[in-house]
Amino acid sequence: MEKLNFVKNGVLRLPPGFRFHPTDEELVVQYLKRKVFSYPLPASIIPEVDVCKSDPWDLPGDLEQERYFFSTREAKYPNGNRSNRATGSGYWKATGIDKQILTSRGNHVVGMKKTLVFYRGKPPQGTRTDWIMHEYRLANTTNNPQTKATPEKSLHQSCGSSTNGKLGSLPDIFEEKRK
Repeated sequence: MEKLNFVKNGVLRLPPGFRFHPTDEELVVQYLKRKVFSYPLPASIIPEVDVCKSDPWDLPGDLEQERYFFSTREAKYPNGNRSNRATGSGYWKATGIDKQILTSRGNHVVGMKKTLVFYRGKPPQGTRTDWIMHEYRLANTTNNPQTKATPEKSLHQSCGSSTNGKLGSLPDIFEEKRK
C-alpha cells in the first residue's frame, strides 16, 4: 500500500473534506511518541520546522487554521535546561503551568502540554500578541535513561491572529489557530 504524504514544502495539504483534528492524547501517543522512537506515523501530516526560531506569521501553513509542527528542542545555554525561544522579531514565553495529558482511561500520564505566547521585542519589555502555541512533549523524557540519547523532540500546535499584518495584543502558540 502506498504511504501518502500530505505535507508539501512544510504546508499541510489534505484532500477536500478531510480535517486533521486530533486530541491531545492522539498527538502525543500516535504522532510525537512514534516520531521520537522512529516508529512509522499514521500519516505524514506534520512537518518538521524549527518553530522557536521562526516568527509565528512566517511558519508554513494557513494562518486561519491550526498548524502542527515537529521541532527539536534547543537549549538556551550549553549545559542548561531552558529552551531557546527567541525569534527575529520577539520571543515565545511560557504561561501558566504545564498540563498533564492522560490516557483516555485517565490512569496514565503520556505527555505534557505547555502554553506559549508570542511577544514582540526583547524581554522583559516585549509586547504581548494574539499568537498562541501549545508545546507537547513526552512525559518523563528527562528522567528516562532510554531517551537520553534520543534528541528531545516536541510537537507544536500554533494558533494566532493578525489584522492587516499587525499582531494584536493577547497570547499563546505551538498549536496555532485563529481566534
